[in-house]
Amino acid sequence: MKANTKRSLTLACTAVLLACGSEPQEQVPAPVEQQPAASAPATSPSMISLRDVAGRWIMRAWAEAGDSVPGYELVATADTVGWTRTFPGRSPVPMRVVAVAGDSIITQSAYESVLREGVPVTTRTVYRLRDGRLVGTLVARYQTTGPDSVLRIRTEGDRAP
Repeated sequence: MKANTKRSLTLACTAVLLACGSEPQEQVPAPVEQQPAASAPATSPSMISLRDVAGRWIMRAWAEAGDSVPGYELVATADTVGWTRTFPGRSPVPMRVVAVAGDSIITQSAYESVLREGVPVTTRTVYRLRDGRLVGTLVARYQTTGPDSVLRIRTEGDRAP
């Protein structure tokens, strides 16, 4: 009797499995592959290169709160070497080009703050070229343990004559 029970259970399980497998399965459509447009240009007009911004720029700046902050002269080169930011009455501050991607150039620099005397600051700036003007956002991180250790600044500039 034991052998008959095992055989019956095996047949019952097989029948259930076959029944489950015979029901129609929901078909998930395969993803449609996106074909690149045949007439698409090799580079997008919004792409930026270091050559696009090489030269001297007179930059204005203001905090997001609306307060004016000192402007500076930006010297940009056609490669990642030689970028500087010069505040009035100060020596040039070297800038490191961190990335060039899409429509943005990202730089970083460290120097003594022009707003907070004696306080070191590290800045990260994202520049974009818009209608022949260089615009950007700058995040200043002050080395302080007190409040207001981060300041967000907008920049805008024109090529120097």
